[in-house]
Amino acid sequence: MIDPDVNPVHFSDIGARLRAYRLGKGLTPDALAKKLGVSRAALYRAEKGEIRKIETLTRVADELGISLPSLMGVGVEYVSTATAFFERMRQLEEGCQQVIGLFSPISYLLTSDEYDNMLRQVLKESIPDGTDLDGEASRAVDTMIEILLARKKTFRLRRPLIVSLVSSADLEPFLLHGLVGRHDLPADTIKQRRHMARHEAEYIVELIRDQPIGIQIGIVREPVPATSFQIFRQTNRSVLAISPYRLGEQPNVRLGVALITSAPEAMSLHEEIAARLWGEALKGAEAVAHLEATIAKYGI
Repeated sequence: MIDPDVNPVHFSDIGARLRAYRLGKGLTPDALAKKLGVSRAALYRAEKGEIRKIETLTRVADELGISLPSLMGVGVEYVSTATAFFERMRQLEEGCQQVIGLFSPISYLLTSDEYDNMLRQVLKESIPDGTDLDGEASRAVDTMIEILLARKKTFRLRRPLIVSLVSSADLEPFLLHGLVGRHDLPADTIKQRRHMARHEAEYIVELIRDQPIGIQIGIVREPVPATSFQIFRQTNRSVLAISPYRLGEQPNVRLGVALITSAPEAMSLHEEIAARLWGEALKGAEAVAHLEATIAKYGI
């Protein structure tokens, strides 16, 4: 048995990770319960955090193809699917007071509803031809969209503070090429997607101009890290997520390993990066003027 007095463990967090990794594997609750030889009700309780035996946790980790430390949240949590990663983001956002992040090209949480309508199609067209004969990749996209919509709904209901760093260098190709999953699309489709990209950029301009309570946006002009990162500040801790996944122009939701950790050194280093980028970022009227000039130059 796990003794929470000797080894303090947040069982609800373990259950949340279990759910995220199950989704990442494309397994239904019934399918995973059958593989584990337990009832659907038992798996439901496990995903709610009602799990105490190391033996059970070990079996779950083995079946999901992850390490026991990752499932328990010890050290660095490695997430090898975009579906699992976005579910972990949803879980972390549910309990945070502030989100600080460098997103490419813009924070999904701050996108328009129209963006959601196009994103599903873009992610599906990014699947290479002939690689989804059983429809698994397409189903994974549908699951991801459901998770993303749940994230945005929770954000709008809870309204945590958000500091969004937008890279100007990432925004330029987004406007130039449009919201596309690949570049061999018909000319009319590419034109439509470029209009969509312009709409999103203008949506960000309006957010900066209107200055909604709790939303801060900075436009970064210097080179930024190739991977995005988010810092989730919660009541009793902060969590860092580093991601190779992208939802904008030429999205990547197929390959990569994301990292989630509360390690002090990793937190401190990324807090310093965020503070530096924020300090040098354009804000307010300067950010609006820069974005409007960028839209006029690269948009359709």
